[in-house]
Amino acid sequence: MNFGGPQGHGDRPGGPPRLTRREWAVAAGAAVLGGCGKTSAIEPSLVSIVRAPEYDGRIYQTVRGLLAEHQLQVRGRNVLLKPNLVEFEPQSAINTNPLLVHAVYEGFRALGAASVRIAEGPGHRRNTLDLADAAGYFGVVPRFEDVFVDLNLDDVRQVRPPHPISGLRKWYLPKTALGADLLVSIPKMKTHHWVGVTLSAKNLFGVMPGGVYGWPKNPLHWAGIDECIADLHGLFPRQFAIVDGIVGMEGNGPIQGAPKRVGVLVAGRDPVAVDATCCRIMAVDPLKIRYLLLSAGQDSHIMERNIRQCGESIASVATPFRLIPEFQRIRLEKRV
Repeated sequence: MNFGGPQGHGDRPGGPPRLTRREWAVAAGAAVLGGCGKTSAIEPSLVSIVRAPEYDGRIYQTVRGLLAEHQLQVRGRNVLLKPNLVEFEPQSAINTNPLLVHAVYEGFRALGAASVRIAEGPGHRRNTLDLADAAGYFGVVPRFEDVFVDLNLDDVRQVRPPHPISGLRKWYLPKTALGADLLVSIPKMKTHHWVGVTLSAKNLFGVMPGGVYGWPKNPLHWAGIDECIADLHGLFPRQFAIVDGIVGMEGNGPIQGAPKRVGVLVAGRDPVAVDATCCRIMAVDPLKIRYLLLSAGQDSHIMERNIRQCGESIASVATPFRLIPEFQRIRLEKRV
């Protein structure tokens, strides 16, 4: 569930997130409930962790297995894939690897989707096609330009969140994203110098059109980054997430960090459950990631007992990510 009103957003960029008194109460209550053995009243969310050691041909079969496991019914539907494209560094761990995106593209085509398109609206660069070319997408995805939509330049429609959390009461969203029957977030597993981690929920920032919100989309920062992520989570209820954890980024992410090999893909229908699982793999406490608390609430899919995990165990793939000093407080000291 979402909290009912706007929250404070005075955190300085680069500093640790400051939870409100209410958010601390949510986190404390969730921790107590997690340790007292009570059973959950909500339906557990299925999250898959599968090994994917390299960006090679095996990834196509791995992705098809993931999609089959979640029984996605997309025949005759419109599917939109949202990778994470940020900067012109093809050999870095900044951008979602194009081979994974193509594997997801082919996987949904094989399931009978009426259309599968790839879309992104980078916040740093205005020429999205040049960025995609530098990141290797033209060389990997056949006829890439024919299936790609630049969300920074797409036609928009005004929408109003029913229970806004951020300072924004009106949103201008791309019609391509709003018209999709399923929005598939395909982010990198990375740390983030403003919000701690960037995963499938934070990846939705790239849906916001630069043609309206500018570069680097400062109105979203002014309205509260965590709060805007939570609002976006509510505005796109039909999602699926596949997190690229084959090689992620640690330290001063999401751009200047160091590559971190984990060798996994993490997937599920609920971005909160997927991101909470990724946090645990990264040795980050999901209860200290503010936008997850704002998006989900107390007895939610942040809690591990409310996630039905399949594939690899968290313990078997756990790979602590290096954190910048300002975010040492989000380190997971024990499983929650």
